[in-house]
Amino acid sequence: MAANEDTILAFETRVRQMIYHFKELKEENEALRAQINTNKQEIENLQAKLTQAANDYNSLKMAKMLEISDGDLDVAKNRIQKMIKDVNKCIAILSDEK
Repeated sequence: MAANEDTILAFETRVRQMIYHFKELKEENEALRAQINTNKQEIENLQAKLTQAANDYNSLKMAKMLEISDGDLDVAKNRIQKMIKDVNKCIAILSDEK
């Protein structure tokens, strides 16, 4: 009988150890799932920031392309004035030919 009791006690001890180990693993699993959810949220936030930064960069690029400095404005005015003179010369030449 003592052998059976020892076997039963050993079995009970092993079952308790397994239950304890199971509870530890369950807690660890829950903690890991919480960490995964936190990481997913952080990834979504970072992706949103990245998208916003890309949009801001594209807007800045567009603004820089459209920006006209004073020197560019003077050059553009001179070119337009030259074109107007050329058009006036062409009109004068065509008027003389008639």
